Amino acid sequence: MTSDTPCILTINTGSSSLKAGLYRLESGEQTVLTVSVERIGKAGSRLQITDFSGSRVLDRSEDLPDHAAALRALLSWMRDADYAGRVRAIGHRVVHGGTAYNEPQVVTDRLISTLQELVPIDPNHLPQAISAIEATREAFPDMPQVACFDTAFHRHMPRVAQIYALPRWCEGLGILRYGFHGLSYEYIMSELHRIDPTAAAGRIVIAHLGNGASMAAVRDGRGIDTTMGFTPAGGLVMGTRPGDLDPIIPLFLVESHHMSPAEVDTLLNAQSGLLGVSETSSDMHDLLAAEVSDPRAAEAVELFCYSATKFVGALAAALGGLDLLVFTGGIGEHAAPIRERICAGLGFLGIELEPRRNVEAAPIISLDHTPVLVRVMKTNEDLMIARHTIQVLHAQGDSHVHV
Repeated sequence: MTSDTPCILTINTGSSSLKAGLYRLESGEQTVLTVSVERIGKAGSRLQITDFSGSRVLDRSEDLPDHAAALRALLSWMRDADYAGRVRAIGHRVVHGGTAYNEPQVVTDRLISTLQELVPIDPNHLPQAISAIEATREAFPDMPQVACFDTAFHRHMPRVAQIYALPRWCEGLGILRYGFHGLSYEYIMSELHRIDPTAAAGRIVIAHLGNGASMAAVRDGRGIDTTMGFTPAGGLVMGTRPGDLDPIIPLFLVESHHMSPAEVDTLLNAQSGLLGVSETSSDMHDLLAAEVSDPRAAEAVELFCYSATKFVGALAAALGGLDLLVFTGGIGEHAAPIRERICAGLGFLGIELEPRRNVEAAPIISLDHTPVLVRVMKTNEDLMIARHTIQVLHAQGDSHVHV
C-alpha cells in the first residue's frame, strides 16, 4: 500500500472511550488501522493502534483529559507515521439524531448546531461526538465529513412502535422511542443479505449484547421494533444500566432520598445493571467466572438472561413469529453460556441449540431442521460508518473522494 492510497477515517466515541479505524475501500474493503483509546478523562489513558496484519504498532499510556485530546494524540501519531495524508474523508458515529436525521448526513455548521440542541436528550454521548467532529474539522478543515446516526435504522418503525402513552404535547418535545445500535443492526442485515438472502427477508430478532445491550425486530429487511427507547438506558439489563424501569423510581429517589438529578443520572447510567446487582463488576466474563462462589454475581447473570429471554419473546410476538435469531456484540459473540441460557427458555418458539456448535461459536448454532435458525455474527459498526461515508459523498458528487 502506497502512502497516497486513499482511505476513510472513522471515529466512534463512547462516554470514556474512543474507537477509530482507517479503511481502504478501493478494490475491496481493507482495514488499514484499528484504534482504541480507553480511560479518557481518567489517569493513565491508553492509546492502542493495530495495523492491517494485526500487529500492535502503538501501545502508549498518557493522560488524555477529553475526547478532543484523544483525537489530537491519534492524529499526531498518524501524521508522524505517514497515515494522515491518506485520509480522504471522515465518518463519525453519532448516537442520537433525534427526529431531524433518519439517514447519514454531511457535517455542516447547521448539523452541529442541531446536535447541540439535542444534548439535553443524550448528555452522555452527544457532547463527546460533537467534540470529536469539531476536533477533526480543526485538524482537516477542508476534509469532507459525514455523521452516521445510531437512531437512523429505527426511524422507519411503525408509529405505534415509536410513541409513548404520554400526553401528545410530550411528542412535541421530542419524546419518542428512537432506538439505538442502528449501525450494528445495519451491518448485520447487510451481511445477512450477502450470505443468506432468504433469511434476510424473514422475521428476525437481532440481539446486540455487550456492555450496552439491545435487540431489534426486523421483518422484510425493515426494523419494526426495538428494546431501547428515548435514550440508550431502556430495555435490556446492561453492564451499568438497569434497562426498563418503573418511571416513578427516579422521582422516589429525588423526593424521598434527596438525590439530585445528576446523582440519579449517575446511578442509572454508571452504577446499575450487572454492576449494581453484582456489586463487583459490569463485565460478563468476570461474573461468569465468579458466579459459583458469589451469589450476587450469579443473580446478575440470571437477571441479564431472564431479561433477554423475555425481550426475544416480546419481539417475536411483534413480528408474528420468528425465523432467525442473531447474537452479536461482545457478549453475544463470545459468551456461549449466556446464549445457552437465553435460548433455554425459548423452546416454545422452536429454538434449540446444538451444544458443540454453541461452545465453538459456529456461524449457525441451532440444531439442523429446527423451525428457528440461530446465528452468531460479528458486527462491525466502524466499517458501516466507512460505507455510509463513501456512499453519501458519492451521492453528492464530492470530487475530493476517489475510492
